[in-house]
Amino acid sequence: MKTILFDLGGVILTIDQPQAVRHFAEIGLPNADKCLDPYTQQGIFGALEEGKITKEEFRAGLSQLVGREMTHEECFYGWHGYCGGVPRRNLDMLLQLRTKGYHTVLVSNTNPYMMEWALSRDFSGDGHPLSYYLDTLYMSYEIGAMKPDPRFFKYVVEHEQLDPSEALFIDDGPRNIAAAAALGMHTMQPINGQDWTNDLKALLGL
Repeated sequence: MKTILFDLGGVILTIDQPQAVRHFAEIGLPNADKCLDPYTQQGIFGALEEGKITKEEFRAGLSQLVGREMTHEECFYGWHGYCGGVPRRNLDMLLQLRTKGYHTVLVSNTNPYMMEWALSRDFSGDGHPLSYYLDTLYMSYEIGAMKPDPRFFKYVVEHEQLDPSEALFIDDGPRNIAAAAALGMHTMQPINGQDWTNDLKALLGL
């Protein structure tokens, strides 16, 4: 295996969906628990992650749902609730893989609010953005498709010039894993928050 593809939420960082629900409820979203999904978003949430609407259009849409004008900061607060933490062991593993010659790639269903934080110096806790730890980043809202849509995977395979048989895909979503496996990729499906680093070392012989 030459290339390792990583999901963001549930793999590199721990997802805290209950916290995200609380954050959106705090800013006034009715039925927040029915609007938010652990893996694939719907409505204006899905439209943002699929790149069908902009951050400003999402803010306007959320304002309609809440019944008052929402701020950028409130939208950011809601989305950032998904972040339960970024384990240092995961970041150290990403750096180790690069020193061993592996090509590391992000493949994430995400949105501009989450990436505003992830691509800032606040991400790692010691001044490094997510991009410091990976060679290439692919985000659903830039591609215009979300995993497990084959268009997402086709885009990544073509742009990375991947041989799927030489790629390992790590994701906590079962449907995403199935889609990658159907393309011939090796897969690993950790549980959200689980320490997957030792399993990966064993698989790669590190």
